[in-house]
Amino acid sequence: MKTHRLWDIFCTVIDNHGDLGVCWRLTRELLAQGQSVRLWVDDASALAWMAPEADALPHLQVLHWAAASQHELLQSLAPADVWIEAFGCTLPEAFVAHGVATRPQQPAWINLEYLSAEDWVPRMHRLPSPVMSGPAQGWTKDFFYPGFTEGTGGLLRETDLLARQHRFDRAAWRQLHAPDLESGGLLVSLFCYEPAALPQLMHQLVGTPHHLLVTPGRPLAAVQQALPHMPAPPSWSALPYTDQNGFDEMLWACDLNFVRGEDSLARALWAGQPFIWHIYPQDDNAHHAKLEAFLAWMRAPQSLRQAHRVWNGIENTAWPKLNAEHRETWSECVTAARARLRLKNPLHSQLMAFVQAQSSSS
Repeated sequence: MKTHRLWDIFCTVIDNHGDLGVCWRLTRELLAQGQSVRLWVDDASALAWMAPEADALPHLQVLHWAAASQHELLQSLAPADVWIEAFGCTLPEAFVAHGVATRPQQPAWINLEYLSAEDWVPRMHRLPSPVMSGPAQGWTKDFFYPGFTEGTGGLLRETDLLARQHRFDRAAWRQLHAPDLESGGLLVSLFCYEPAALPQLMHQLVGTPHHLLVTPGRPLAAVQQALPHMPAPPSWSALPYTDQNGFDEMLWACDLNFVRGEDSLARALWAGQPFIWHIYPQDDNAHHAKLEAFLAWMRAPQSLRQAHRVWNGIENTAWPKLNAEHRETWSECVTAARARLRLKNPLHSQLMAFVQAQSSSS
């Protein structure tokens, strides 16, 4: 039987929705496993469309980050069994000080890190990190790295994900969202930042039976910026914001998905359809090595590697043709990668097992 625990998950929203998306998926799956969660976030506004069910879920509290520094509120809360710092965010000092002053031993304190396929990740996964200063001096955090290989924390995957995908009516979704899609046309989803190769992709779609579904926010703005410079537009339409299940369904329904960041990368892998990943750009170009490590793990064919490099601005060459040969090899690559991932325990179950092992040894 699973031990019931209370989890404090801390999340800061930087400039996109990926961090909150990952934290919400983790929260949702912990709740499904009979756990209780307090989600502390500095900007929870995106939950209104990302997780409209959040307000009605039992055993869940969504709290503002600033409230973690309010002494009266902290006094009223039960102590959590697990603290999670998502993506390197630092817990408020007042929260940590209250925990040190009011509990006989420290909780499991986990630094949930970013996702990477780089070879150093298994060496860092689950390593302890002593707290050297501050109110929790002498306590210990543990690094926990999501990943694709043995020796990492795996990816988030809901228990019912494959069953939901099996029940999904792909034809009905396509008819609803792209009723004018011509026979033989590809349905393509676009979720990106501002890729330099976007005009190339849009020019390639002009005059084809393909249809581009554009997600809101930065992708829509990028498309609107490119359109005035085109002699003729491709077939395209804008999608509204959707919850996480709706995002999954879009990926399942499309023949090619353009995704960005970490949360949608994992969802594209589980969808099993060909995809191009727009990795979050970093000023020092550290994302180049991260992308190459992922493509190596994927065992990506050369055409798929070229597509990723051009899309991410690493190579200034022509965007590959979306021909049948490329799509077939890309599909085979994604299908094989997904099969490898299905053999590994998902992130939430590995986290729960890690916390259980810590409790047993303390």
